[in-house]
Parts: sequence; structure tokens; C-alpha cells
Amino acid sequence: MSENSYRCKTAVAFFVFNRPELTRRVFTRIAESRPSRLLLIADGARADKAGEDQRCSEVRSIVSAVNWPCEVLSNFAENNMGCRGRLTSGLDWVFEQVEEAIILEDDVLPDPSFFRFCDEMLDRFREDRRVGMITGFNIVADQTNAQDSYFFSHLTHIWGWATWRRAWTTYDANIADWPAFNAAGLMEELFPRKDHRRYWTQVFDAMHAGTGPNTWDYQWFYTCLKNYFLAVTPGVNLIENLGFGVDATHTHHATDALRVPIRPLQFPLRHPVGMVPLRHLDLLDQDRSGATAPGLPRRVINKLRRTLLSARK
Repeated sequence: MSENSYRCKTAVAFFVFNRPELTRRVFTRIAESRPSRLLLIADGARADKAGEDQRCSEVRSIVSAVNWPCEVLSNFAENNMGCRGRLTSGLDWVFEQVEEAIILEDDVLPDPSFFRFCDEMLDRFREDRRVGMITGFNIVADQTNAQDSYFFSHLTHIWGWATWRRAWTTYDANIADWPAFNAAGLMEELFPRKDHRRYWTQVFDAMHAGTGPNTWDYQWFYTCLKNYFLAVTPGVNLIENLGFGVDATHTHHATDALRVPIRPLQFPLRHPVGMVPLRHLDLLDQDRSGATAPGLPRRVINKLRRTLLSARK
């Protein structure tokens, strides 16, 4: 079966904002997979950004033009909620509608085989509470064992991912129990290397204090760490991030390590013999991602430092 003819069985949640051209490219790829349920989540325009209301309106028109048999549900914000508010409220809404979903943002272009991979992994691990998510992004694809179609990780890349309601309901945007978690010495157990541990401790400190970036994904990573969730990661990279640039919310710059070539995944899938996270790949992943001091991405840790310093003034 050609992946271009594969019809996605899982509901797709598509988060959009103000970038019509990128949205059109990703929406075209979603349309090729013809999911039977499509959940559309859009943020509202910022009042101080000239012309953004027109761009947001154009984006909503693009994603509303569904030309295949599909149940479409929309959750369009009237006002701007920001990255954290829109993503968290949008995901809460998604999992009020469905038990599981494939999640894409407007700058994340998946290989066609990504949809079938998510379908099969969501089905395979639906009742296995050791697994918290499926990702499509693999920053260490050149070092992955080609004998298996996927491996298990403790890292949570959210450039094209999927999960279940059972996992999302454990999410806490405020990571309220972080101080107790850290005081219990659990970061030492999770991160044997000091530079990685120092980086993530600084991130979680800032997010708990409310002085970190306006984002939601660090809190999801903390949630997965706390619950010791595994992330199913493809042996090849299935995601191209289109969003690096000056108009991006966070990804203004990209290192070469983040620009990983995409390749289609071959089916039938070859399953690993065990469910052990590959720590050597996780260590390499963090090094390439920059989760050291000063950290991944450099722009984010610099922003964290600026906000922490301003909070002390």
C-alpha cells in the first residue's frame, strides 16, 4: 500500500495561528491522509500586530476547506491566548472529544508514513500505561539501529506526536509538585550527567515560578518524566519543521542538528524485542538538542536567563 493512499484512522488535531503558507502545506499533507475526524484549534490575533487578524482569518479559511468525508470540529479563539494558553486549552478540548489523537502544528510537516505509524502505535500501546506518547521527530536518526522500526525514549519531542486521553489527563501546566520532586533527589536518578540535570532543573524552576517562556511543552516533558512514561520514537525522522524564522513564536533559529532529513518508514513494522529506553540515544539526543549549559535551544535558555534576571530586579 502506498502511504499516499493510506487513510488515517485516528483523529487529527491541527493547531494553527497566523501563517497561511505554512498552514496550507501542512493541511495539504493532512488532506492526503484523509482522517475521518479533524479537530481544528486556532488562536486569535494579537491586537498590537498590524494585519494579523487578516492572516488569522485566511488560515481559518484554509483549514476549513475540507474536501473529503470527515467530521470536522472547530475550537477557534476570539482573542489571543498565547502559546501556553492556546495549546493547553486546545489539548484539553481535544481530549474531551476523543480518546486519542495525532497532534500537528502549522509548521510541522510530516512524512506521509507518519500517520500510519501513529495509528499502529496508538493501537498497540493503547492499554499499556508505560507508554505516554508517540513522536515523529528523531534527532538521532543517523545513530538508530536499522533492525527495528522504532525505539523507546524518555524524551518528549512534540514536533508531530500522538497520545491518549489517559496520558494527557496527568498534565499539570503549573507543575505544582516540582519542588517536592526535586527535593526527593529524583532528578539525579533521571539525569546521570550533571550538565543535563542542571539544564532541566533550571528550566523546571523557571516554569514552576512562572518566570519561564510562555510555553506548555516543558511542563509536558516534566509530566512524562514524573510518570516515567516512555515515548515511542521512529527509527527514521518523519518530521520536517518548516517554522524556523523571524515570524516564529519560539523557533527563530535552527542548529544543523535540528535540521534532520526525513525518510519514509517502511511497513510492516519491525518491533523491538523489549521496552527498554535506549539511554545512549537519549544522551546523544540531549547533546545534539543542546540540553546542556547554556542549553537547548540556545535561544530558549537565554530567554530563561533574561526572565529570571528581570524577576530578581
